Amino acid sequence: MGVIRCVADFFVPEHGICGLRPWDSHEVSQLNELKVDMDFVRECQHIRDLGAIMMVEQMPIVGGFLPSVEATAIADVATHLASFALFGASYHLDGPIHVRWGITTARECLQVAGHAAMALDRNTNLLIANQYYTLAGPCTDMCLLETAAQAITDTASGRELLSGVASAKGVAEDYTTGIEARVMGEVALATCKISPQKANEIVDRLVSLYEGRYKTAPKGKKFDECYDPIKVLPTEEHLKVYEKVMLTLEEIGLPLKGIW
Repeated sequence: MGVIRCVADFFVPEHGICGLRPWDSHEVSQLNELKVDMDFVRECQHIRDLGAIMMVEQMPIVGGFLPSVEATAIADVATHLASFALFGASYHLDGPIHVRWGITTARECLQVAGHAAMALDRNTNLLIANQYYTLAGPCTDMCLLETAAQAITDTASGRELLSGVASAKGVAEDYTTGIEARVMGEVALATCKISPQKANEIVDRLVSLYEGRYKTAPKGKKFDECYDPIKVLPTEEHLKVYEKVMLTLEEIGLPLKGIW
């Protein structure tokens, strides 16, 4: 009965739905690359008929179907435009992902995401977002360095929304915590103070700190190993990792003073 009562709390009689409400974000995903099927078309029409907020998601495969980073960036822009012009999206969730590593924080993925976002930001007023998949897991410096590199790229390139962080590639159960999202947000705020040129220099240095560790990336610790699950607060060890990374970011030029 407890489960039924909980679900019933989300029942909206005037819309005849149970669960997601019209003002929640309803996700539907395009296929790779620039493909759709009838299931996708039906989902889009259902969400439009409901009058709900629709997030269309697509993750271009970097190093996959297309022959180069440049070609993938062009396809990424086209995917964004299709979400709005053809499918009626409220906003688009991007996520260029590496064909080998399965992450969005690789150098090539950041190149695709940055160039696509800047092109859209300069020439449209569309609402665009990006999602985060790091190779390393929670309570590791690599995870937070990856997060910071992408947050700088996205913010300097004009993205309005950041979605993350799916640590440990988003495939390990309980391997994500609030510290990663905190770094994502604080780094984004600091990036607003610098030029895209400066951001590019910092990202180049940041990526060089972790891209040599892909084959040995640490899985990190589960949520209940680096957080107090009752108080929902990070452990001292986790905070020390966070502080170390933030100091590193300051040392390489990110103006974080007064933010963290």
